[in-house]
Amino acid sequence: MNRRLKMLLIMTLFACISGGVLSLVYLISAPLIEANMLEEERRSILNVVPGIDSYEERIEGEMKYFECKDASGFVVGYALPAKGNGYQGVIKLMVGLTPDLSEITGISILEQVETPGLGGRISEQVFQDQFQGIKTEPAVGYVKNQAPDKDTDIQAVTGATISSRSVVTIINRNIVKFREIL
Repeated sequence: MNRRLKMLLIMTLFACISGGVLSLVYLISAPLIEANMLEEERRSILNVVPGIDSYEERIEGEMKYFECKDASGFVVGYALPAKGNGYQGVIKLMVGLTPDLSEITGISILEQVETPGLGGRISEQVFQDQFQGIKTEPAVGYVKNQAPDKDTDIQAVTGATISSRSVVTIINRNIVKFREIL
């Protein structure tokens, strides 16, 4: 057999085996990944809307949200999944809102690929806790290198203004869309 043909057959065989192994790993791990993502979503809903006993997923057009209820069945808030572009990639988060959408009850960063030690600090609890009690009208804002003096502002992460601004923009954009639905 020609040397080139033999090498080509061996490379093809290795490519087929590698592709098969990767496909098998994906088939085995995909349900586990999906289950972990659903559990993370459930935890974040319970985290961003305090005092809930149950929640129902709702879909209006292209927007998905969760109607959160207390033990007596009254709506105590909404959990709104949101995503948008950050400095280095997509930021996914869950936003908790009061029933009248006037105030944020909390946020939880679900996924981000921002620069570790800088923009990645948006995942720290200290940053996320700033959003509790923030008013949503006229819009959530941010300040740099100083304490916020308005009830609609949070303090941006030092050295990561783009990531902080991205989180605020994602929140504002999704709240405006959500208001149109309700």
